[in-house]
Amino acid sequence: MIIGIHALIHATDAAKTRAFFKDVLQLPSVDAGEGWLIFALPPAELGIHPEEAKTFHALSLICDNVEKTVAELRNKGVEFTQPVVDRGFGLVTTLRIPGGGEMNLYQPRHPMAIGLKGAAKKSRAARPARRRKPTRKRN
Repeated sequence: MIIGIHALIHATDAAKTRAFFKDVLQLPSVDAGEGWLIFALPPAELGIHPEEAKTFHALSLICDNVEKTVAELRNKGVEFTQPVVDRGFGLVTTLRIPGGGEMNLYQPRHPMAIGLKGAAKKSRAARPARRRKPTRKRN
């Protein structure tokens, strides 16, 4: 059974790229040895788009408020290479990853698959505690 996706970013300066994901985006990570960080990712979804010429794969960061997220990341020194544009499916911009090229950041306007039944479930430790209704004793 598939339990997740392992995504890769091939970077010309892996140390700078790792620092960006660790220090700027503040993604938690584990050290797989010799500084090789593997980052935990937020929930994800996969879209399959038709392509006429060649096939390729892309990663995008998803946010709930693109204008607010852009402002927060700019305050941390992140460079944006494209303005926010309404593409119908969402509000999209592009940011530069130090040593790792560019990546889209977008606020979706389409229905999201995150949280669908059958998707990978969060571990118990990651879930907030739920309040239970008091139970009544039956006589």
